[in-house]
Amino acid sequence: MLNAELFLTLSKFEKNINMYGKIKNYLQQTLADIESAGLYKNERIIVSSQKANIKVDTGKDVLNFCANNYLGLSDNQRLIDAAKRAMDTHGFGLSSVRFICGTQNIHKELEAAIAKYFKTEDTILYAACFDANGGVFEPLFDENDAIISDALNHASIIDGIRLSKAKRYRYANADMAELENCLIEAQAQRHRIIVTDGVFSMDGNVAPMDKICDLAEKYDALVMVDECHSAGVVGKTGRGVSEQFNLYGRIDIHTGTLGKSFGGAIGGFTTGRKEIIDLLRQRSRPYLFSNSIPPAVVGAGIEMFKMLEENNEIHSKQQRNVEYFRNKMIDAGFDIKPTQSAICAVMLYDAKLSQTFAARMLEEGIYVVGFYYPVVPKDQARIRVQISAGHEKEHLDRAIAAFVKVGKELGVIK
Repeated sequence: MLNAELFLTLSKFEKNINMYGKIKNYLQQTLADIESAGLYKNERIIVSSQKANIKVDTGKDVLNFCANNYLGLSDNQRLIDAAKRAMDTHGFGLSSVRFICGTQNIHKELEAAIAKYFKTEDTILYAACFDANGGVFEPLFDENDAIISDALNHASIIDGIRLSKAKRYRYANADMAELENCLIEAQAQRHRIIVTDGVFSMDGNVAPMDKICDLAEKYDALVMVDECHSAGVVGKTGRGVSEQFNLYGRIDIHTGTLGKSFGGAIGGFTTGRKEIIDLLRQRSRPYLFSNSIPPAVVGAGIEMFKMLEENNEIHSKQQRNVEYFRNKMIDAGFDIKPTQSAICAVMLYDAKLSQTFAARMLEEGIYVVGFYYPVVPKDQARIRVQISAGHEKEHLDRAIAAFVKVGKELGVIK
């Protein structure tokens, strides 16, 4: 009997191995094709905290110009201390979702701080903005409704829209004529919402939110904006697109992250109209079925918003750094996408060239990454440089000098 059971177990094991063997060959070939095309993504290992000057696992010290650390707060001691205090008073984790036993007083305090910052009515926290965007559409819109999306919106928005049964429309990036055509066609649906990134992460351009809101009011549509790359950056004090275009009260939904400008850890949010937030608490699946964000992140987030309320010094420095870097790079002859944000796209167009360029920059002590298809459209490869308030002028000058040296070596500039 024992031998029979062993034979049966071994037979099942062999069958499973054979079943995996079929897809294993396919996966190996796919990975080989990616690598031969020069598109394989290798992760570099950082052995220090995230800041302007970092250490990688080779032991080399390099300057980091590819983090979303726009306000330079990822290693801010004041936030680290606040995170430690929150763990001392509220523990390490909640081991629960919000509606069971995962809501602490500090979660509500952070939600109120976010609403105050964006001048909205209420806020709901998520584990990440990917979850915020993934959980916003399905509870609010069904097959009777329409979602109208910019063609360059973030993958999380695209995936979130796919989870809804609403009719989908798409307009070319920031093309208001196409958006208006979509709105006219979408009059056939019950409710409509226009959704766009505030700052488009690969190009660095800001969505024309004033024109979008005008069209939304003309054609009876809601407006949603993803503030991940705009919050902390655009606007007189960095409060995002509502401040940039004076649109307070005209945008219905903002989504965003604590993982970029706001400390650089993790955690997302949706902030906006009270009734929308109330319904998301009842029906948004990533909120209902994911653990609460941990006290350390919440405590640091609360402290971060207190810092930003005190003065605009960090944001002003970040803006000066962007202007200086962008102007110097254009003067050097580089093709830079028009930008109103902290993102400077240095266009190289060829995917392999972007990889070679990034590797040479690392040898020069500058940590940047080449972006290529499918992250950006084919033949639109670039080095995306992200400027931080954590960078000093000497950091910027070193990066510019390295770009010029490598650019001349590789024939990108003369």
